[in-house]
Amino acid sequence: MTSPVDYGPYSQRIHDSARQCPICLQSLTFGLIDAPVALTCPFTNGHTVSCAFLIGSIHGPSHLGEWDDTEIHVGLSNSEGLVYNYTLSGVRRDDHGWEQCVCIQLCPPGRHELRELWDRELEQFSTSPEWVSERFDEEREFGSCCYGFALTFINHMRSLDGKVSLSRDEFTGSHILPRMKTVSLYINIYHAILQHGFYIANTPHEM
Repeated sequence: MTSPVDYGPYSQRIHDSARQCPICLQSLTFGLIDAPVALTCPFTNGHTVSCAFLIGSIHGPSHLGEWDDTEIHVGLSNSEGLVYNYTLSGVRRDDHGWEQCVCIQLCPPGRHELRELWDRELEQFSTSPEWVSERFDEEREFGSCCYGFALTFINHMRSLDGKVSLSRDEFTGSHILPRMKTVSLYINIYHAILQHGFYIANTPHEM
């Protein structure tokens, strides 16, 4: 998706018709700073992002918007891109299936010792009796499940790194919501362009 101006109409491609506003039909003129720009896709192959918190949906990335009622699923990748996630069958270790998800890397690439520790601790953590399949419905009742599995491990790693634990609201507010707002805007623009052929941004911040 591209935009013929800094803020205003977005369209799938730039051609002669993009020189005319699709709403008021007036001619558009462009300077160098108004050159078409591509919107960065917010979805990443989670198997290529190490030591990260991953957000996905079994129905595909288009169902990750803020307004969508589809239940999302989260997981944690190790340094090799293997994704650990808590499900009805217990903890899964997926080497595929997370190719289009939202990735939040939590361990800086330069901290090799911490990455090695992450891998060892994640494998050990995933075998804890707390995350057996029989307890999945019990965890769901308390609003935990896959999110609880991931956040509990994240806080475990934070404690080993000398950092304070984060509550569910704190982690959601600082790490997830900002990213999901970007995802929702991207999906909204994408669907508008599919339906109408263009998207009108109300402010420069909708980019």
